[in-house]
Amino acid sequence: MKRFSLVLAGFAAMALPGLASARSEPAKAQSGTIESVNKIILVGDSTTATGNGWGPMFCAHHTTHPTACLNLARNGRSSGSYRAEGLWDVALREMQVEGYGKVFVIIGFGHNDQPGKPGRSTDLAAEFPANMRRYVEDIRSAGAIPILFTPLTRRLFDGGEVVRDLDPWATTIRQIATKTGTPLIDLNEQSREIVQALGPSVQNMLAERPASPEVAAAAAIDGKTLPAETGHPASPNVPADLRIAKMNSRFDYTHLGEYGAKLFASVVAAQVIKAEPDIRPLIRP
Repeated sequence: MKRFSLVLAGFAAMALPGLASARSEPAKAQSGTIESVNKIILVGDSTTATGNGWGPMFCAHHTTHPTACLNLARNGRSSGSYRAEGLWDVALREMQVEGYGKVFVIIGFGHNDQPGKPGRSTDLAAEFPANMRRYVEDIRSAGAIPILFTPLTRRLFDGGEVVRDLDPWATTIRQIATKTGTPLIDLNEQSREIVQALGPSVQNMLAERPASPEVAAAAAIDGKTLPAETGHPASPNVPADLRIAKMNSRFDYTHLGEYGAKLFASVVAAQVIKAEPDIRPLIRP
């Protein structure tokens, strides 16, 4: 019987080479292949922010599991006021939270840096470029990876052509990206081409609120956008103590509704993997 057991053991060793070593060596704990969790932080103004920008759709539909996507864009902020109000300090702390692999910061301003906005506008020649360069430097100092984007176009038309009122700010950001070696998403140019292709009438579908009959008619007849103030205010009869910010929003040519947010979130997703190949595993185009 003893001899039979030895023969059986020998046969098992020949048939299953790993069996003998598994029995002779102490069991080893398998090293898990825990996937590193990376983070994307969005910084900008209302055209990126929750509620009326492309940022929420980007985080919800264009990031891979288990990427953390944090939208810190805020309505009405410029490259100057975002820092002055302490919002940038929050973003910097988020960049340095331990436990993440890579942290990417997608950042852009311009809409509220334009003249005529007290407490927000910045000087285009000196202040705006200095602000944007400093953001890039701060992101790198925090150990994160900066990605710049030019401002989303306004959907204003004159004579059938998109009004290019944000070109100087877009140009400045392009120059900073080149000088600092920072990846760039040219959202301004991409969005302008799309809005131009849609035309003054169809582009109204991208807005946060529906266009009024006057606005829709003017766009369809002569290819010109009327002032946004002629738009239809939402929920005008809601008591003041029950109103929330977006219940009183009006139709305009800057902010985005569901269709607009989905469209431009997909544009950002497609462009960011071209601008920064290292972010590709985090993005669903």
